[in-house]
Amino acid sequence: MAEVRMPKMGDGMEEGTILRWMKREGDTVAADEPIAEIETDKANVEMPAEESGTLTKIIVQEGETVRWAL
Repeated sequence: MAEVRMPKMGDGMEEGTILRWMKREGDTVAADEPIAEIETDKANVEMPAEESGTLTKIIVQEGETVRWAL
C-alpha cells in the first residue's frame, strides 16, 4: 500500500496546505491523476497520485498545513 506524502515543489518549500481533496476515501485513483490541491508559499498546485489504487484513508484534512516529507 502506497502512502500519499506532501511533494516538494521547490528547493525552498518546507510545508504546504491542503486546499481541497479531489478524491474521497474509497475512490479509485489512477497514477498521475490529481487527488488534491495544495497551497505553498508561492503557488497553488494539483498533487498527482504516484500510483493507481484506492484512496483508503485521508489523514490530513482540508485547511491543514503539513511539512514536506521524503
